[in-house]
Amino acid sequence: MRRTLVLALLVVTAACSSTSSTTGAPTTSPAPTTSTSAAGTSTAAVTIDGAGGTVDLPAVELAATPEDRERGLMGRTELGADEGMLFAFPEPWTGAFWMKDTLIPLSIAFWGEDGRLLDILEMEPCTADPCPTYSSRAPYTYALEMNAHWFDDRGIEIGDRVELTIDSE
Repeated sequence: MRRTLVLALLVVTAACSSTSSTTGAPTTSPAPTTSTSAAGTSTAAVTIDGAGGTVDLPAVELAATPEDRERGLMGRTELGADEGMLFAFPEPWTGAFWMKDTLIPLSIAFWGEDGRLLDILEMEPCTADPCPTYSSRAPYTYALEMNAHWFDDRGIEIGDRVELTIDSE
């Protein structure tokens, strides 16, 4: 348990230093379990429950450094079918995301401290300023970027519940 708290504190501390898509663990909600994949990328497990069923994502990418958060999914030419990036914030947040230098279309889902999906948006690649920004209609604590239409293709809707796996070690 102590290891989980230390990891959560590190994620929260890192979250406070980024200027764009920021990652961290909220202080009022459980922190995601993080692990490091063979390639050295931090990951978190996400489960989405709704009327359409349950969708498990055992290892979405978690931007763990300020540089990773600022870069997000920029420059990638592909993303696997169930690959994505989780952004977590230390408190409810209203900041916008953008797609500057992101080469693939993405969907983004926002959810609050209660784990309920607040918004799902489709985002288009942008290589030249000014790029549009994408915001949730309400403050959010987490955002998950996936391939375009990923949420819709799985029947995931606003109001569905999202849970992050907690490390109990």
